[in-house]
Amino acid sequence: MSNVRSLVQTTGFSISVHDELRAEEARLIDSGLGEANEAAAPLHEVQPLSCFLRSSEGAVLGGAVGRTWGKCCELQQLWVLPSYRGRGLGSLLVRRFEERAESRGCSMFYLETFSFQAPALYAALGYESKLALHGFGPGIVKFVMVRESSALSATRETGT
Repeated sequence: MSNVRSLVQTTGFSISVHDELRAEEARLIDSGLGEANEAAAPLHEVQPLSCFLRSSEGAVLGGAVGRTWGKCCELQQLWVLPSYRGRGLGSLLVRRFEERAESRGCSMFYLETFSFQAPALYAALGYESKLALHGFGPGIVKFVMVRESSALSATRETGT
């Protein structure tokens, strides 16, 4: 750390720390990171993916949102209107989402979920917790969960 301080002092650089997000600087950081990522990886291959549950009138009652890249599929958001929960609709959305990803060549599925969200649902769908991060608040854990396609095939064969 003293080498960093010495570098900052001898070069005339300064470091500022802020408790609020500074939109202009945040956009600069985001843009710079985006350029570096584009130079290092084929991010143009990342494809959005979404699946929605709708009423007969077309109103959205739930949805699954994420993306695919290569053989990987990330489920970023899953939501079902509270009055429709507990009916298996979240599971149905995840499975339809995964089926579309599989048609794109995906065989690895991953997501992040908090302990107060749906880790039990994802575990029932064959996802395994690979990382548990503690410290967000009293009793709150963030899980990184992963499932490979073979787990989906085995689940379908047994009818569960």
